[in-house]
Order: sequence, then structure tokens, then C-alpha cells
Amino acid sequence: MAGPALKSRLRIGAPVTLLLQTEDRYGRIVAEVIGEINFGLALVEDGMAFAYRKSLGQCDAREYLDAEFRASRRRYGVWRVPGGITRPWDFRRGRSAGRSARSTESIPGGRTYRCGEIGSFARAQELLRQGHTYLDGDGNGEACESLR
Repeated sequence: MAGPALKSRLRIGAPVTLLLQTEDRYGRIVAEVIGEINFGLALVEDGMAFAYRKSLGQCDAREYLDAEFRASRRRYGVWRVPGGITRPWDFRRGRSAGRSARSTESIPGGRTYRCGEIGSFARAQELLRQGHTYLDGDGNGEACESLR
């Protein structure tokens, strides 16, 4: 899915810069690919990739999380599927996006919240932007609508 999207944004032979960020648990380098644009960020913005929270430590995490939030609200790419799709890290752990058993790896800080304990609609939207997508039960891009 990301292949054609990336090819449409990157001219053959165009120079790119790799901003090395970290190394994953398998020893692979995680980097941002920067050319005329930040390609990873563009893929997240277009709904062609998820913001992988474990690798955002050296990046502008808010920029990636906000891009993912905008893609989900606009129903771009992977966000078009009713009920969402299983994120790769959840799939590898054998969990689907719709099950109540959630991977703590896909939840920022490993902590989950309930709407009743959040306190305000604004705080719920902030948590949604940070990646707590389970707070948006109906998938309309708004978390904890009962707090309105």
C-alpha cells in the first residue's frame, strides 16, 4: 500500500537524507526519510502508515500523532475501513483492533483510560491525538462523546 504512495511523491534519483532515530529490537535502523518532504510523516498524514509510538522518541512525536489523528478524522487510507484495521504490532501479538484485550505496546505509556476518569471532553481529545484510539468507540474521530 505504501509503495505506490511513496513512489508518487519521490522522483527517481531525487536526493534524500536519512535522519537516524533509533534501532529496533531486531537491530534494524529506524530513520526518517527526508527529501522535498518528510516521507514517513506524509504516509501517516495520507493514512498509508501508522505512527509507531515506540519509535517516536527522537522524532517530533506530536507532529506524527497529529498527522495520524487528521488522517483518522478524514477517513484517509487505512482509516476508511469501518471499525479500523489491525495494527501490525497488534497482529504480531495475535490481537485484533476490535478485541477488548489491547496490546500495551500500541498504547502510549502502556496506560489505558476510561471516559469516566478523564474529566473533560478536551482532555479526551488530547488523549485521542496521543494515540488512545480505543476512546473513540464509534470511530467518528471524537473520543468520549459522553463528556461533551
